[in-house]
Amino acid sequence: MTYELTNQEKADIVNQHIKGVEYSLFNLGLSLIEEQAVATPNAENIASLNSQITELNAKKTALLAELADLAE
Repeated sequence: MTYELTNQEKADIVNQHIKGVEYSLFNLGLSLIEEQAVATPNAENIASLNSQITELNAKKTALLAELADLAE
């Protein structure tokens, strides 16, 4: 027996991934706030956090595009 996911089921999975990315973005944002709050922020840590945020935003954009394709 072959089973194929419906577009709604696929959209639900994509939405779960987007939610995961949102959790990660929020977590990184908090980490950035924490790093900037200390007396001597570590520039390498800040750069790394900003880089990770940029990468996650790119992933979110790709997932949103996939979601839009499923809605068509």
